[in-house]
Amino acid sequence: MTDLSLPILDLSRLDGGPAEAAAFRDELREATHRVGFFYLTGTGVDADLENRLHRAARAFFDLPEADKLAIENLNSPHFRGYTRIGGERTQGKVDWREQIDIGPEREAVTDPDAADFHRLTGPNLWPAAQPELRDVVTEWHDKLTEISRVLLQQWALALGAEADHFERHFGEPASLIKIVRYPGTTEPEPQQGVGAHKDSGVLTLLWVEPGKGGLQVQREGEWVDAPAVPGAFVVNIGEMMEYATQGYLIATNHRVISPRFPDDRISVPFFFNPALDAALPVVELPAELAAQAKGVTEDPSNPIHSLFGENALKSRLRAHPDVAERWHADLLAARASS
Repeated sequence: MTDLSLPILDLSRLDGGPAEAAAFRDELREATHRVGFFYLTGTGVDADLENRLHRAARAFFDLPEADKLAIENLNSPHFRGYTRIGGERTQGKVDWREQIDIGPEREAVTDPDAADFHRLTGPNLWPAAQPELRDVVTEWHDKLTEISRVLLQQWALALGAEADHFERHFGEPASLIKIVRYPGTTEPEPQQGVGAHKDSGVLTLLWVEPGKGGLQVQREGEWVDAPAVPGAFVVNIGEMMEYATQGYLIATNHRVISPRFPDDRISVPFFFNPALDAALPVVELPAELAAQAKGVTEDPSNPIHSLFGENALKSRLRAHPDVAERWHADLLAARASS
């Protein structure tokens, strides 16, 4: 691998005995300290499950427009359901993609005294024209949750903490799955599939349609291509892990460049996040690691909060202004006056 490539880590090394497991943890710590991104192989995800997810994603986007708009996210105060092309923004600019957002299946919170971020809790919107989507997404969610919990344990050990350091403060995960299609563009200049950003949660496992590129990661001031690698997920950490390690581990800017027409691209990011009311405690790092912690990124336009729900709500209100205006005008007004 060249100096500007993403590291490749093999999760199956954890089954190779204590020395192999320790070597994996060293690589995990170094990759997320220096880069914040890596490819992860050896996850045990069945190829048949990947294929079924891929087919289900294609089938959803092939539905008639009316079937997709029947579950449009404008109908959900919880920011769930289908977002039409151009319906999401990053850094205030339109993202050229369509998607369906799927979170934990829960009842809406009706307590008027609940924290603002509990407005994100609620039911999903599932397409009546494609009932099988729910089954494959549920299976995908359960498998990737297992992988994410293993990674959390390994990070804790790699940072000198107990294996359950993160998990015992995690609560019931507020995970999110996006099934995304980036349509091709005929514009002469590269177009914004999704603009440069950092993820607001703990970690992301990204599945990308085989043979497709477009993802770019910012490393050492340069944008580095991170194309799909067969049998691998692209993994990155979010702002909560940067906060919990006071900048020893870094959340990294990344973006997606739209494909060229007539090509398109399917990707499925899985965001593994703690409960909305969970705050990951700062890890007491060993002295040699603490000396390398750079502190939490200071960006007045994008403050990193200790509670995940505050980070998540901040991101959703910005990304979906039409949903925010329809359902959460009071929150927008309060933020405008603060």
